[in-house]
Amino acid sequence: MVKVHRFPENPIVTPADVPPSREDFEVIGSFNAGVIRHGDEVLMLMRVAERPVSRDPGVALVPVVECTGSGSHLRIRELRRDDPSLNFSDPRVIGSPEGMLLTSISHLRLARSRDGRRFRVDERPALFPDRPSETFGMEDPRITRIGDTFYIVYKGVSPNGIVQSLATTRDFKSYRKEGIIFCPENMDAMLFPEKVGGRYVALHRPVGAMVGGPMMWLAYGETPLCLGDHRFLLGRSSGGWDSGRVGGGAVPFLTERGWLEIYHAATPEHHYCLGALLLDRDEPHRLLAKTPEPIMRPEAPYETSGFMPNVVFTCGALVDGDEVTVYYGAADEVMAAATMSLSEILDALRPV
Repeated sequence: MVKVHRFPENPIVTPADVPPSREDFEVIGSFNAGVIRHGDEVLMLMRVAERPVSRDPGVALVPVVECTGSGSHLRIRELRRDDPSLNFSDPRVIGSPEGMLLTSISHLRLARSRDGRRFRVDERPALFPDRPSETFGMEDPRITRIGDTFYIVYKGVSPNGIVQSLATTRDFKSYRKEGIIFCPENMDAMLFPEKVGGRYVALHRPVGAMVGGPMMWLAYGETPLCLGDHRFLLGRSSGGWDSGRVGGGAVPFLTERGWLEIYHAATPEHHYCLGALLLDRDEPHRLLAKTPEPIMRPEAPYETSGFMPNVVFTCGALVDGDEVTVYYGAADEVMAAATMSLSEILDALRPV
């Protein structure tokens, strides 16, 4: 059994801790952060979801990034709530004749800490949506350091689908958007922290619409922007905690037994838990073992209630000896963290 020790400080970042990017916006979520050590700090690059504040209860405001030849700008669209052609049944989205519209938009924001427990949030976004693949926002980043470069893989959302894109930085002050690395629909992607067999390795989660569904794959490439040689890794079960979807969580890290990946899985009813996979050191597309049951379930009040109840979703973990600190989004609203024993996680694995 893997014992989970939640931080007593949880939640460590809430929407109230994050200044909105503009005065007429409100922050509704600060969650799903990629995590990395940088110098003497622990950095969390969080997904910050915010929305324009409507002063008229009969009007819904929709933020959309519009791109032209001269650049990009954020447009606020006004939609009447009494319009019979619109569907407001889900607070996250609005159904319209032109397709789905999001009621919020997400960017990426840094939070910094000396001890990994108490974080201060930067005043301004680190990365903001500004291209056609990010019309509805940027979400769920993972950070990998290879050499002196930090690779940030994130989800870009637009009417044309969900893609996985890459940005790089060396100092977390200036960033370069490199482009799309996985086309729609693809989610939960990240780079391994070192090359394997001289090639970059990426974990990703394509979503099969006709056959297959949301399952985990690996890709290899000579550069992070040119990935191929795709290999299937893990699919859903026929029932239970991982029967709805599976996807990558924290960036994999190397142990004496192989690569350990802390991943997420959900039921068809969107109940999200965390599990662990063991991958071969030299051929990481070879799945050696997995935890048959979750190593972490939503149990604390900030996990079981909130914007999306019953969700624990990690995008980053730090390892210090036998201690693994998992940073995770709870209920799609706040950031939290918990420690686990690496040896206990390895003991919970079963061969596949």
